[in-house]
Formats: sequence, C-alpha cells, structure tokens
Amino acid sequence: MNRGKRLALLASLVMGGAAAAEEIGSVNTVFKWVGPDHKIVIDAFDDPDVTGVTCYVSRAKKGGVSGALGLAEDTADASISCRQVGPITLPDRVSSRKADGESVFKERLSLLFKTLQVVRFYDAKRNALVYLTYSDKLVEGSPKNSVSAVPIEPWNTK
Repeated sequence: MNRGKRLALLASLVMGGAAAAEEIGSVNTVFKWVGPDHKIVIDAFDDPDVTGVTCYVSRAKKGGVSGALGLAEDTADASISCRQVGPITLPDRVSSRKADGESVFKERLSLLFKTLQVVRFYDAKRNALVYLTYSDKLVEGSPKNSVSAVPIEPWNTK
C-alpha cells in the first residue's frame, strides 16, 4: 500500500463520519478553572442516504486542558432521537439491507480508538427506520446504547 493510501486510511479511521453533524447547543455540567467546562452537546445530522430524516444525538464532552487539546476520552454516554422532517425517500439498498444495519454517523470520542456510532436498521414488518447509537473501542466497547424509531409515513405538503 503506498503512502498516500495509508494516510487516507488513517485519516478515515481517526476522523470517521458518514454524515456531518451540526451542533445545536450545549449545557455545562462541570466548571473547569483551566480550559472549557465539561458539557453535554446536542448535535443534529441528516441521514446521508434517507432524505427526510434528521437525528439528534446528545453526548458528554470532556473539557479542561486535555479536552481543549483533543486528548481527553469522552464517556460512552449518549442518547438519540430521530424524526421525519420531510418526505422520506427510501433507496432500494436501504430497504434490502440485512439485520446487521448500516453505519450512518461516526464521531471520535478519544484521540485514536474510541468512537460514537449511529447505525440504521430497516424494520420492513413495521415500515420503520430504527437508529441505534453506541460507542466502541478498538479492544472493548460499551453496552451503553440508545435507540430511536422513525415510522415511514406520507408527508403532507399542504
């Protein structure tokens, strides 16, 4: 593998991300004398493959000097809520996806090996999209998770 491909692979592993998140807001949870406070951040992202669905993820973010430098490891605590925000267009490859789901969002929680992930599943029996958020590490992930379901319904444009 040439050097350029190795650098691109490393960048994709470190940065991750199938969809880009937009910070909606945050609240401080712990005051820090030096550096930013610890906080809970709320991010929104649109499903990159299914138009009409937006997910909101809240997560803990460490502050202080290590947080400001990007060296702190954030906790595995996260919550997700997804909603229909327009007409849903479901591509064939999403509706035919197997039970292992499809990664739609990743954000790093530590310098190298811990990520927050959102995976989408399609529940054909109930005609709904199900989004699961969890964190993983190179060696051991966390069982902490949160789930949100979006029923696929007609969108009234009146």
